[in-house]
Amino acid sequence: MAATMCLRGIPALSNKAVPIMPSPGSAGSTRRLVVLCQVNHNGSGPFGGLKEAVDKVSKRPITEEDILRNQQENQSEKQSVFGAIPSSGSFFPRPEIERRPETGSRSFGSVFAFDGAAPETINGRLAMLGFVWALCAEKLTGLTVMEQIVRPGTSGLVFFVAAVQLISYASMVPIMNGESTDARSFGPFNARAERWNGRLAMIGFAALIIDEMIRQGPLIH
Repeated sequence: MAATMCLRGIPALSNKAVPIMPSPGSAGSTRRLVVLCQVNHNGSGPFGGLKEAVDKVSKRPITEEDILRNQQENQSEKQSVFGAIPSSGSFFPRPEIERRPETGSRSFGSVFAFDGAAPETINGRLAMLGFVWALCAEKLTGLTVMEQIVRPGTSGLVFFVAAVQLISYASMVPIMNGESTDARSFGPFNARAERWNGRLAMIGFAALIIDEMIRQGPLIH
């Protein structure tokens, strides 16, 4: 005869009865357990609270009041490094409240403007990945950065295109949702550290290519 039991404490099963059905065959055959799983759609599944947990640890919402206060107190927001004063509606520089994805326009032209949220974020992340990747590949293959990309038979160009698309898409998702890199931090991992590391990586990657063009060989043999 069939029996039923209810598994409690497992969010994905939503307290459904689980029948224990006899397997086909003789009456004395071994019974088998048939589990009826139903994933909840109210965020209480196995990974339902993952996003909330990550947000609680790493996210600090940036409000319009925070941005306006920073514009008043931060000297770099009153005047650009070139001496220009930010003005509303200009291509560069713009006031912080206009260029941030939290309060400004999220159009393609605004996000990818010279002072937009996307260019430095994407370029810095690609440079950090590319610099480490290039040095590791040089050690393994003995090829320069340009040879890794353009030499027939190598897959460097394929990986380069894939990395550009993946990093660009992953970086654009939070920006288009109205979240800048400054809204996230976890211990030493914060937007300021990422910007400086990205800038150094961009300089280092460019210097690596120039050095290899002059020396006509890889930096690491």
